Amino acid sequence: MTADRRAGVDLAQLRPGAVVHIDGQASVQFGGERALRLRLVAVDDRPTYYGWVWLTGYVLGPGGDAVAKRELYVQLGGLRLLAPAPAVVQQQRRAAAPVRVRA
Repeated sequence: MTADRRAGVDLAQLRPGAVVHIDGQASVQFGGERALRLRLVAVDDRPTYYGWVWLTGYVLGPGGDAVAKRELYVQLGGLRLLAPAPAVVQQQRRAAAPVRVRA
C-alpha cells in the first residue's frame, strides 16, 4: 500500500468556482465510496480548529452537473484541488460622453 503524500490546498486557492476532491483524508465521513467533488460557492471565515475549514458548494455528479448543495467541515491538508477558480476579468468602463449644456 502506498501512502498518498498530498500537501493539501492553500486557503488562498479556495475561491468560488474552484473544484476540490474531498475524501477520507479531508474528513473520515468521506472515506471510500463517499468521496466527492465539490464546486465551491463560499469559504466560511468563522473560527475553527487549526487546519480545518467550512466549505459551501455543489456536489458534482459523474457528468459534472451539480446534484446537491452542501456545507462541509473538512481539513485543508486532505483536500485536493482539481480545478482552480476561474480568473476574474475586470472590464474597463467606458468614459461617459461629455454632457453638452445649452445656454
